[in-house]
Amino acid sequence: MHLPASPGWLLIALCAATGAYCLLRMRSNVEAQRRAAGGEALMGFGMAAMAVPAAVFTPPSWTWPVYAVVFGAAGLRALWAARASAHHLHHLVGTSAMVYMAVAMAASPGHGASGVPLVTGALLLYFTGYVLLTGVRLVPVTAGGGAVRLGDRPELARACRLSMGIAMVAMLLTM
Repeated sequence: MHLPASPGWLLIALCAATGAYCLLRMRSNVEAQRRAAGGEALMGFGMAAMAVPAAVFTPPSWTWPVYAVVFGAAGLRALWAARASAHHLHHLVGTSAMVYMAVAMAASPGHGASGVPLVTGALLLYFTGYVLLTGVRLVPVTAGGGAVRLGDRPELARACRLSMGIAMVAMLLTM
């Protein structure tokens, strides 16, 4: 994405930290946490890579089709996993948004992404609603009893998803 330097670096830090926490969640004792965390780590690190300011590094033209293939494959995995859990539908929308942004970047290298306004608007509407809903769900979380591993804390997983949703809104706004 073609972000100015300062917001680009902040977005990279946010997405990379989120991806790192998702990797930590992959060590969870809870099976559902482990399964979801891998896809979320891929999204976090992929978003961080896409947010590198163009003034610092302009990726080669073959990078964008590779992103599209990687996130397309992740989308197929999310579609398959959606049979068991509706949460994976959100992963499907997220990976589809990443494919969309990669295709837009491939179509206009060096000129800034210019996607289809209707698709960009629909994705912005979805992710804005997701951020607001996730933020509301995060507020009433209270501390549970006993010691809980850092990777097993549901409020941190929600905060992780919230930060990726915010980053997705920021990336879509720059299109």
